[in-house]
Amino acid sequence: MYATFGDMADMVLSAAQKALRTNLNPNIYGSFAEIGAGQETVRHFFRAGGASGTIAKAMSAYDKEFSDAIYGQESDGRYVTETRLRKMLHHEYGLLHERIDRDRSPDKCFFAFSNTVATINFAKTFKGHGWLGIRYQTRPDGEANEVIVHVRLHEDNAKYQQETIGAMGVNLIYAAYNFYDEPKKFLMSLYDGIEKSAIEIDLINFLGPDFEHVDNRLMSLQLIKNGFTDAVIFGPEGKNLLPAELLYKKNILAMRGSFRPVTKVNMDMIKKGYKEFIKSNKVEKESTVVLFEITLNNLLADGNLDEQDFLDRADILCSIGQTVLISNYQEYYRLVDYFASFTKKRMGLIMGVPSLQEIFEEKYYDHLTGGILEAMGRLFSKSLVIYAYPFRGEESITTTNDIIVNDLFKNIYDYLKQARRVRDIENFDPEILSIWSRDVLRRIRNGETGWESCLPTYVDTIIKEKGLFGYPKAEALQS
Repeated sequence: MYATFGDMADMVLSAAQKALRTNLNPNIYGSFAEIGAGQETVRHFFRAGGASGTIAKAMSAYDKEFSDAIYGQESDGRYVTETRLRKMLHHEYGLLHERIDRDRSPDKCFFAFSNTVATINFAKTFKGHGWLGIRYQTRPDGEANEVIVHVRLHEDNAKYQQETIGAMGVNLIYAAYNFYDEPKKFLMSLYDGIEKSAIEIDLINFLGPDFEHVDNRLMSLQLIKNGFTDAVIFGPEGKNLLPAELLYKKNILAMRGSFRPVTKVNMDMIKKGYKEFIKSNKVEKESTVVLFEITLNNLLADGNLDEQDFLDRADILCSIGQTVLISNYQEYYRLVDYFASFTKKRMGLIMGVPSLQEIFEEKYYDHLTGGILEAMGRLFSKSLVIYAYPFRGEESITTTNDIIVNDLFKNIYDYLKQARRVRDIENFDPEILSIWSRDVLRRIRNGETGWESCLPTYVDTIIKEKGLFGYPKAEALQS
């Protein structure tokens, strides 16, 4: 370990203290390249003292032409992007190896820290966001690791935003060397000395040999659990995705569920709902994003956050090519508000008839000043359509026509039906309506047979091969 500080590593230090202790470590040496928000991170290291032993170079290619000359042009013409950040990191890290004589610095662990940030505009219509990252070694002869972070800025003053970015940059560098073998502690330390309300981390990705044991989906889950953000997204490959880039100006279709495991009913819902969604004149198939959403409340249904249970669900959804949204939006109107922050195009929610019934129950909106009327306004003031999947009751199949709504709100419900803002999913498969995820899960855990027929093709194989949801792994059965 070349960069630990003994007992001090477990203390919550200020940005100034972290910068000083990093400067005093003779094995840490690297470059800073910061665009947009000024030299706010490296300023801490200069002020702390002893910076000559840590800082090889500090620069800000603020002018776009200078920046392009150094790092190359971006195809989309933007500068506050992950692509730009990665170019900066790789360029600066490469220069260290080119220009520093290893024979004279055999014990140095090189790093390149970069950020590209846009702070709040003058009219305060744009709060700002940015990318921060570090590419670095934990051993002089080791391969490079990378940690990439995206933040959304919430303070109303550019100066404060810059100071916050600077502090988080110091925290990132310090954590990279002190907590790389404790990823949860690494994540928590990024907010040392920073209020959660000031800045939001909505993406983090760990890459490299020292992070082979880290599942970035779990890191996303930790972001929500600790209140650093309210929603994260990861794709079929399991990589965390930036919500703003994925959802910007897109048509969005989402289905909430436990997916524990995903069943034939879930897949019929999404397929039939999608067919209805793309029939709309306002929906372009090529610019539509489909999301399987799991709420934090659902993940905490048993009282504790079971990471393995979460990964079991995620593994299946990723294996069948789905994009997954994890959110802290228990109420649907909050989820729609979130989508509306990225797009004004058509949005769709797929849900079962029982969930639609719950939307019109007053008890869920007692915390709102305007009660259920405020919730309905926020939900349906956007370009939203709800696609309801039928439910098999004890005697018959229940559709949107059978929902019982309080007399005070019946006219609202009838209007939404007439305006086709609430629609039935048609051409559903009546033979599968009796399938329930909780029953399938119970049968898997109890070692019962026949559950395979309730799941989409290949999902049962995934469960058996990986030993998901308590099913004994294949190698255990063979032994």
